[in-house]
Amino acid sequence: MMKILYFSAFMFAMIAQTNALDAQLDDYKTAKSDLVKRSARCSRGWTPLNGRCFRYIPRPMSWAKAERNCVSMRGNLASVHDIEEYHEIQRLILTSSHEYKETWIGGTDAQEYYHWFWSDGTHFHFTNWCSGEPSNSWNIYGREHCLAINHGQQKCWNDLHCYHRKPSVCAKKGY
Repeated sequence: MMKILYFSAFMFAMIAQTNALDAQLDDYKTAKSDLVKRSARCSRGWTPLNGRCFRYIPRPMSWAKAERNCVSMRGNLASVHDIEEYHEIQRLILTSSHEYKETWIGGTDAQEYYHWFWSDGTHFHFTNWCSGEPSNSWNIYGREHCLAINHGQQKCWNDLHCYHRKPSVCAKKGY
């Protein structure tokens, strides 16, 4: 009788342990699947952040050519909506170029002086302007209408003449 009890207890323990291992394996598979889904939100070469995908473009271009390049990849020059997002974009630039290069993002006031908007159409509410900026300075080529980040020692925002050739950051919605 004791042998049957021990055998029954042993079998019960084995079944319980097997069920627990199956549950852990299911949890692992779900977690792995979720991880794949999260990383699959952006195609190769793009970095996921806040439901969007970002890509640093090291080739220097004018602001307009950089925007056209982003549009050709189904995005726009990046808009920035809070300080955490700004720091992540800076980290992307640093990781790719090994320095905080002055880089185009999607802000412009070319349509109306001092009325800044994002080329992707999102609301322009967060700013990180350097002291005295935007200055909208004027020279023979016109006013400064395009937004670059990582300016000066503070690595803040500066408005520049759009013809300057700079690297850029594109952004598009994740899928």
